[in-house]
Amino acid sequence: MDPIRNPYAPGAGQRPPELAGRGAQLAAFDVVLERVAHGRPERSLVLTGLRGVGKTVLLNALRSAAVRRGWGTGKLEARPDQGLRRPLSSALHQAVRELGPADEESADHVLGVVRSFAEREAGNAARLRDRWHPGIDAPAVRGRADSGDIEIDLVELFSDIGGLAAELGRGVAVFVDEMQDLGADDVSALCAACHELGQSGLPLIVVGAGLPHLPAVLSASKSYSERLFAYQRIDRLDRDSADLALRVPAEAEDAAYDEEALAALYLATGGYPYFIQAYGKTVWDLAPRSPITAGDVAVGAPEAERELAIGFFGSRLERATPGEREYLRAMADAAVEGSESVPTADVAAVLGKKPQSLSPARDALLKKGLIYSGERGRIAFTVPHFGSFLRSC
Repeated sequence: MDPIRNPYAPGAGQRPPELAGRGAQLAAFDVVLERVAHGRPERSLVLTGLRGVGKTVLLNALRSAAVRRGWGTGKLEARPDQGLRRPLSSALHQAVRELGPADEESADHVLGVVRSFAEREAGNAARLRDRWHPGIDAPAVRGRADSGDIEIDLVELFSDIGGLAAELGRGVAVFVDEMQDLGADDVSALCAACHELGQSGLPLIVVGAGLPHLPAVLSASKSYSERLFAYQRIDRLDRDSADLALRVPAEAEDAAYDEEALAALYLATGGYPYFIQAYGKTVWDLAPRSPITAGDVAVGAPEAERELAIGFFGSRLERATPGEREYLRAMADAAVEGSESVPTADVAAVLGKKPQSLSPARDALLKKGLIYSGERGRIAFTVPHFGSFLRSC
């Protein structure tokens, strides 16, 4: 098969040629946009799932849907080593610009509030050279979104931007990827701001994406968070959707798969979108001709597994210290087939140690995003098939 015409696209956040199996989420978001546009109350949205299920791809697709309706949009990726002010200011600056023509005085006021919110990161007493300048021409509006209390400031900022959007008959959507990595104060502020937006009916929504324990992070911050957001679990594709993700791009290049090949690929990938793209690309490159057969999959699968072992699994394992790797391998050994999580006590038993002595390794792995805890006393890998990879090492 011609590698130049290979249609598959394995990559972090890279949209596949066929966004299969996500029609329900896209349709539900269209309803949210229309309801907000008509002044109807609607909750913000949170997408959760393991790595490799396409959360970032879907987040970008939802943003595109908002842009097509003339909304102002901005996107940021949360990081555990960075506060919310700077990236959120950049995202909202872009959103205000996307809103389009507005009364110059109103637009300058809102941009000035964004600037005040951004510049407050360094503190009022900071020297000029230590202040971050967000590239906004409008002068900062003193006394608005600059108190230094992130919760107060974010409520004021969202209220002013939502008010501008309402004047224009438009909406604003803020997209937050890796939302679980926000600091505790920032999570609390974001929940409070969404709560205020819900009460005021202003047309501004937040769309977050993160790992499966994100709802627990939000709930720990504000007890009412489960009522603030509509939660959608993004999972692997069913067989029909996985087949579409492979067949449609191939057909666009005048190629095809036989049924046995599609069955073999679903068995190998487990329906996870990233794996579908990775296996699809490798099998295409190694297959001699169309239609692609189960024999071609058997030839290509080991090469796909080697590439995943280096780029997808191996790069994550390298971030762990030797002690943390020992903990990860014990997790894999303690796992029960069919269960996503394992008890921390079972991991300790595999290692022959007391659970308390393993807390530093577990906490470090949680912070690095290699594992998560969806419920007390249990942990799970954030990456699908990671346990199988560790057992094969």
